[in-house]
Amino acid sequence: MIPYKTIIRLDKKACTPLYIQLCNQVIQLIKGGVLLPSTKLPGTRWMSDTLDIHRKTVIAAYDELMAQGWTEACPAKGTFVNSSLPIIEQRALPETTWKEEVQKAKKKSGFPFVHRGHLKSRDAEFPGEGIIAFNDGVPDSRIAPIEEIAREYRNVVKKSYNRKHLSYGSVYGNMELREALADYLNDTRGLSTSPENILITRGSQMGIYLSSQLLLTGGGNVAVGETNYRSANKVFIESGGTLKRVRVDECGIVTDDVERLCKTEKIRAVYVTSHHHHPTTVTLSAHRRMHLLELSQKYNFAIIEDDYDYDFHYSNAPILPLASSDAEGNVVYIGALCKIVAPAIRVGYMVAPEDFTDEAARLRRVIDRQGDPLLELTLAHMIRDGEIQRHSKKALKVYHERRDLFCSLLREKLGDYFHFEVPEGGMAVWVKLRGGLNWDEVKAEAARYGLKLGGYCGDEEDDIDPPYPGIRMGFAALNPDEIKEAIARLENTMKAFRPEYETADPASGTTGVEV
Repeated sequence: MIPYKTIIRLDKKACTPLYIQLCNQVIQLIKGGVLLPSTKLPGTRWMSDTLDIHRKTVIAAYDELMAQGWTEACPAKGTFVNSSLPIIEQRALPETTWKEEVQKAKKKSGFPFVHRGHLKSRDAEFPGEGIIAFNDGVPDSRIAPIEEIAREYRNVVKKSYNRKHLSYGSVYGNMELREALADYLNDTRGLSTSPENILITRGSQMGIYLSSQLLLTGGGNVAVGETNYRSANKVFIESGGTLKRVRVDECGIVTDDVERLCKTEKIRAVYVTSHHHHPTTVTLSAHRRMHLLELSQKYNFAIIEDDYDYDFHYSNAPILPLASSDAEGNVVYIGALCKIVAPAIRVGYMVAPEDFTDEAARLRRVIDRQGDPLLELTLAHMIRDGEIQRHSKKALKVYHERRDLFCSLLREKLGDYFHFEVPEGGMAVWVKLRGGLNWDEVKAEAARYGLKLGGYCGDEEDDIDPPYPGIRMGFAALNPDEIKEAIARLENTMKAFRPEYETADPASGTTGVEV
């Protein structure tokens, strides 16, 4: 006799109806070989008494099992496991609850597959209660125009002629958004592009992936900064590329290094975050921009230009991207509206010559048929109405104030411990340690005070990149009170290192360490 009372556990407080819980657990008993084909199930009255549930609940569960083909009814005999099901080797009855058994079974697969060691990463986590986190530099979703997005989305959905967007659409993305983006990018970035040059993506990461698949599949060299956006590095390796690192200084990547590379090896692509280099935040100088464009034409390689934080430049008007001066079709320009609005708004774009965009669209079709046409149409209307532009200006002012507050407090309170330059733009500060301290120790101590450090460059085990000498401290997502509290916790953190630090170079008042 199968101990149904022991192996079937129903949760009367759960959102899932009891009859569905019972149905699902009987199915698992069949799949697990506990209930074999042609096995008779207990009568509904006995089952209801045993499990302490209403008989109608059991009847509903049995009906559902029969509707799904797991059982069959024999008149005047009862309900049986479907005799046509394959016989599965019977397993021992679980001693734990069924939920625990299912969770245990999900941890390890029963089949071989490819492990991609170079894709190791930690998923983003919400900081726990009372924890302040310096992230990689992301927008503050609390100031995102959510009400405006919701209102426009409702307007789009309510209009009957927009129901066509509920079906399959263009793999290139919504045409209205492509048209709106073409005008927007031409006006704000100095591009000379058309909708036919634009492919809508689900963020910049998809654009980088599609580009690298087309440029590097089968092997090829891609030049990147010695310090570089690690997510991009992983994409290039995944696509079969080989990273060729070049120096990065206060003027961005050293293009003379790129030229030396090109003279000895075939380079298929150069990846740049020209406006605010990730992670160090420096801007690629005008001279090096022109030099890089010249090299791309001379040596016939693609420039993958990542439009990282373009809209948030505080010192002066942002420098136009390389794509604005590209007359030969060598630049693939990648950006995302989620960098302006909020990370969850997964809408980005790739701007490239038509033949490249067409090929990227064909590749996109096999991995992600299309994006969200209704959201894309919503954002198109918001660009046309100027709503995105107004939010961008508002966010620029807010983040500018937060940058100034954060940098002034960091320098005033902790300048003896940290070396940094005030970034001209972006949403994070690149911070290095003075005095022979190391970030692992500092991060561990900070955790004791409810402060999470990392900012992407310092908290990720990585087989591709060596440890970076600094970390990014994102300030944009913290309001002024949170910034002040974060600095106070950081002060408490660094007190633990004061004796060690003060012995480094007491005569000069600084550590004398090269940073």
